[in-house]
Amino acid sequence: MSEGPAGCSDSRPENLVSSQDAPDSGHVNDGDTYQLYQRGLDLLGRGSPAAAAQLLQRAAAAEPQSRSVLEALARAQFDAGQYRASAANFRRIVDASPSDDYAQFGLGLALARTGDPGGAAEHLALAAAMRPNLRHYTDALRSVRATLRARHAHGEGSAV
Repeated sequence: MSEGPAGCSDSRPENLVSSQDAPDSGHVNDGDTYQLYQRGLDLLGRGSPAAAAQLLQRAAAAEPQSRSVLEALARAQFDAGQYRASAANFRRIVDASPSDDYAQFGLGLALARTGDPGGAAEHLALAAAMRPNLRHYTDALRSVRATLRARHAHGEGSAV
């Protein structure tokens, strides 16, 4: 996602897939799924998020429980401006693993882009509490809270 620190796409390590989380290679179509996943990551890294999202949607349909595939899909959707879809996929990760700080961060950013700064603040606060050393987490939280304060000052909602 483009909301991370300058010069890097997000706070994840370079190798996003662990052996237990990668699409399983025990079935006939799983090799194809892994290829879709790898090609999707390559397209995302090359700045083609909409094309990446198309491939990653196919990989997610084949491996709906793979956190790595869902995360890559949510990142691609976010970068392609598909914020509601991105939020839905980050929410699936958060629901399965509430302690995943990056999924909390991604969900918060996507909710902010859909016009839900209250929901965004909740998830960004969790991410920032889990990883207070990541400045882009705390910066995003401050920005969303400023939006909430501004809306409250104009009578549009409650402040955080």
